[in-house]
Amino acid sequence: MKLLVRWGALALSFWVATALIPGIDIQGGFTTYLWVALLFGLLNATLGSLLKLLTLPAVILTLGLFLVVVNAAILMLVSSWSDKLEVNNFWSAIFAAIVISVVTRVVTSINKKSGPF
Repeated sequence: MKLLVRWGALALSFWVATALIPGIDIQGGFTTYLWVALLFGLLNATLGSLLKLLTLPAVILTLGLFLVVVNAAILMLVSSWSDKLEVNNFWSAIFAAIVISVVTRVVTSINKKSGPF
C-alpha cells in the first residue's frame, strides 16, 4: 500500500511541476502522469542509485545539493525515453526536480501522519 501512495504522490508532484514550471509539459491525462511517474521512479531507483553513488564526492561537497542535478538528469532521461513528457532545457529540469522532490516529500509526510493508509 505504501508503494501505491508513493506512486500517487509522485504522479501528483509531476502534475504540480507541469502547472508551475513553464518548460515542462506532459501530453495526456491521469494515466499518462501515472506512466511518467512509474518510469521516473524505476529509473531513479536503478540508475539514480548508481549515479548517486558515483557522484558521492560532489554530493558531500555541496551538502546534498548535487542530488538535484542527479534528479534533473534522470528527468531529462525520462523525457528522452517517453514521448509524453517534454522538458525544454536543463534549467526547467532543475526547477522541476526541486518541485517534484518537495511535493513528494510533503505528500508522503502527510500520509505518515494521517495513519496506515
